[in-house]
Amino acid sequence: MTISTARKTRVLNISVPPDIYAAIEAAARAEQRTKSEQIREAFCSNQFMRRWRVLRQLGTETAVRLDFKGDGALEAFLG
Repeated sequence: MTISTARKTRVLNISVPPDIYAAIEAAARAEQRTKSEQIREAFCSNQFMRRWRVLRQLGTETAVRLDFKGDGALEAFLG
């Protein structure tokens, strides 16, 4: 049996202004989580919102291309 000693995470040192650090620390304490967990969650949330904005933009462009007007246009198109 082989036991892996490789880390499953990587260390990332970042600098933030004191007020942001204090907010991260306070949120971590209030939620009984680590500062690392707070940063990971914020990053994942940011990435989700970026993808969501891209999807919304693609939807808008598609609606314009298909000349959809109003909220019921997609439902009417799909039948």
